[in-house]
Amino acid sequence: MNFKNFKQKALKNPEVRREYNALQDEFSLIDQLLTMRTKAGLTQEDIAKILGTNKSNISRLERGRSNPSWGTLNKYAAACGFRVKLEAVENDRASA
Repeated sequence: MNFKNFKQKALKNPEVRREYNALQDEFSLIDQLLTMRTKAGLTQEDIAKILGTNKSNISRLERGRSNPSWGTLNKYAAACGFRVKLEAVENDRASA
């Protein structure tokens, strides 16, 4: 069974689907961080130098293994030539 088939089968379980959906925002943030850095042509080491921190901290941030402050997200984005924008969206009652 390939991953796509496994994922489709797993998501038929309502509990698995609920947990998967709960992580979507986190995965989206991680994807956005990586996209910003890639578009800027920077490495984790480059970002770390700009922010005055260690590469390991940038790695944890990009893997979703930290709880960054708003300031950290702003600094990371600015180092990549971007800005952070917060968007509030209403929950879909069917998946809440």
